[in-house]
Amino acid sequence: MPFLSKHKYTLCGVLAILLWSSLTALIRDISELFSPTAGAAMIYSVSTIFLFTVMGVPRLKQFPKPYLIVGGILFVTYEMCLALSLGLADSRRQSMEMAIINYLWPALTILLSVIISNKRVSILIYPSIALAFVGVAWCISGDQTLSFSLISQNVAGNPIPYLLAFSGAFLWAVYCTLTKKMSNGENPIPLFFMATAISLWIKYAMGSEPSLSFTWGSSVTVLIAGITIGSGYALWNHAIVGGNIILLSTLSYFIPIFATLFSAVYLDVSLSHSFWQGVALVTFASLMCFFITREKRAKPLSQEA
Repeated sequence: MPFLSKHKYTLCGVLAILLWSSLTALIRDISELFSPTAGAAMIYSVSTIFLFTVMGVPRLKQFPKPYLIVGGILFVTYEMCLALSLGLADSRRQSMEMAIINYLWPALTILLSVIISNKRVSILIYPSIALAFVGVAWCISGDQTLSFSLISQNVAGNPIPYLLAFSGAFLWAVYCTLTKKMSNGENPIPLFFMATAISLWIKYAMGSEPSLSFTWGSSVTVLIAGITIGSGYALWNHAIVGGNIILLSTLSYFIPIFATLFSAVYLDVSLSHSFWQGVALVTFASLMCFFITREKRAKPLSQEA
């Protein structure tokens, strides 16, 4: 088909975005079937095997050593923060709050880029970043009026997931900023996935979580989750070769909406209007950041998305 042939790279990117949107629901589901650490370890183990099969086994010599070390540590720590924040949440709804906190990373990435580049940017970038944080606060407040005391009370009830989610958002922003500067265009994602799986298994072995108990249904769910997440990275790696990067970058900022919709259906969670409003604010703020900096990039002032 001519259309598919012409736009195959872009379509791969669109499919990757849709697959990534299922990450929150799948990780939460598997953490309930097993445990937060073991569930995440199994997902990343399956993803590692899948990525090695599809993308091949990377050779260490082709990657800059500083990037392997620094980038690897950032990637592994971020993935552990994300997976554990979703798994340790008190409820499925709270796990969706963790996911929205995680999606602060686009705004934070742009903020870091602005700070590091030390170049003049539109003053609109700062209220845009602030708006993303307001959106997260709106989600955390639930159905009640937005207030600092209410947010503090909600966070104090189960602080560890919130700490992990916020830490993960900052870590991924740092990772995205450094990757373009240190990677030389190389992609060691399969190696990073393997390191994440190993780290999670070590944490599980050293912890006190219950022993694993498999059923046919839980095993299939793990397999699907691992392949889904791995496929997202593999397809995106294919998309950046010849896809419409501007279109794909724009669509990627809608992942919070796609992820919330998929999670609400998959996890059978009823969300309030205020939660959806918070998600919309985070998405809108991220898009504003993207378009503001994209205009500057044309001059060129910034190379970050």
